[in-house]
Amino acid sequence: MQKIAMIFAGQGSQAVGMGEDFYKNSEIAKEMFEKAGERIGVNFEELIFKENDMLGQTAYTQPAILLTQMVAYRLFKEACPDIEATLFLGHSLGEFSALCASGAIDYIDAVELVHRRGQLMQDACSDIDAGMMAIVGLDDASIERICVTAQEAGKKVWPANYNQDGQLVIAGIKADLVSLEDTFKEAGAKRALLLNMSVASHCELLLSAQAPLESLMESMIEENFEAPIISNVSTLSYTTKGEAVSQLKDQLVKPVKYKQSILSISNDVDMAIEFGNGVTLKGLNRRIAKDLKTLNISDMASLEKVAEEIYN
Repeated sequence: MQKIAMIFAGQGSQAVGMGEDFYKNSEIAKEMFEKAGERIGVNFEELIFKENDMLGQTAYTQPAILLTQMVAYRLFKEACPDIEATLFLGHSLGEFSALCASGAIDYIDAVELVHRRGQLMQDACSDIDAGMMAIVGLDDASIERICVTAQEAGKKVWPANYNQDGQLVIAGIKADLVSLEDTFKEAGAKRALLLNMSVASHCELLLSAQAPLESLMESMIEENFEAPIISNVSTLSYTTKGEAVSQLKDQLVKPVKYKQSILSISNDVDMAIEFGNGVTLKGLNRRIAKDLKTLNISDMASLEKVAEEIYN
C-alpha cells in the first residue's frame, strides 16, 4: 500500500469558480455546499461561483477554501474508499482542512470554525493598518536578522510563512513592512512585494484572537484522528484534541513552517495529494523536495486522473 500525505493549501489559493465542477456534477458536493451555507448564513454558490467583493474578505475566504477542499476530499474518498492517509498536512488555514479530513471535526463545524477564525483575525487588525510582504531571493537567516533589528527599533514585523528556499512572507504593520523594502533589497532580495492582505497572519498582532479561537476549538474538535497531522508550528505530528487546540492556537501568532514540514515528511511518504483549488502546494513541493511526487484534485477530471494513477 502506498504511503500518502493528504495536503491542503491556505488563504491565497482561492479563485472565483473553484469547486464549481464538483457542484455541477455531484449531488454530494451540492449537498455539502447547501448544508455549510445554512450553518453560517452564506450562499456559497453566490460567494464562490460569481464575481463579488466578499470572497476576498478573510472571514469568507477561509470557509470557502475549506469547503472546496472538503468536497474534493469527500469525493476522493468516494472514488477510492480503500485508500487511507498516512498523514495530513496543511498550509496555514489548510491545517484546519487537514484536521477536518482526519475526522477530528465535522466539515460543517469546521466551516463555522474558520469563518469565526477569519472574523477574529479581521477584528484583531481592524484598528491597525496590517499587512504581509513576500521576500523573494533572500535566505531565511538574513530576513530573520532584519526583522529582529527592526523590532529592536520599535517596528512590528515578523517572519510568517516559510514557503520555500528564497521565499519567505513576513507580517506586521504595513508602514513598517514598506519601510524595510530597501533594506531587504540591499541585503540581496530580488523582490519585496507587499501582498493584497488586510490582516497580518501568524504574528503577535493576532494575540487577541487566541482565547476566543481556543474556546471555539474546545467545543468543536473531537478525539477522532484517522492519521497524524503535521503541525505548522512545530513540524511534529499530533493525534489528540489537546495537541490540536494548542498547536492551532499557537499557529495564529507563530510562523507557518511549510518548507520544514515537507522536508520532515518527504522520506516517510510515497506521494502527496493536494485537495482544492489550484496547485499551490504542488508547485512549492516541486521546489522543496523534488522527489516527492505530488498530485492534485481540483475538479472531476483531476479526481479521475488521480484515481487511475493510484490504482494502475
